[in-house]
Amino acid sequence: QVDLVQSGGGSVQPGGSLQLSCAATHITFSNYVVTWAHQSPGKGLEWVGEIDTSQVAYYSDSVKGRFTISRDNAKSTVYLQMDNVNSADEGMYYCAAKYYYGTFKSAGRLTEYDFWGQPTEVTVST
Repeated sequence: QVDLVQSGGGSVQPGGSLQLSCAATHITFSNYVVTWAHQSPGKGLEWVGEIDTSQVAYYSDSVKGRFTISRDNAKSTVYLQMDNVNSADEGMYYCAAKYYYGTFKSAGRLTEYDFWGQPTEVTVST
């Protein structure tokens, strides 16, 4: 059983920063690719980005240059650093993980992820 525990959500002002964390247990974390997904109020789940086992991160166009995904395998944790936040970033954030072996090719397909954390909420307000 893989558990992903998310933390770090909260309220942030437009233009501000926030960091989300996703900590995994019961797995050899370094063998897993981890993704972040975002759900705005009343909308579907959208891919934000993902980080592969070689610590290479990939991003959607909407967050590229503002968000940074990183991982600390010693802590079995992936981070989503959110900078220059705007109102479109408000909503629920999910992390998810999948086992991966070999050369990773990012496709942004959330359906390929097997293990999901409980979401954390981000609100953007003045």
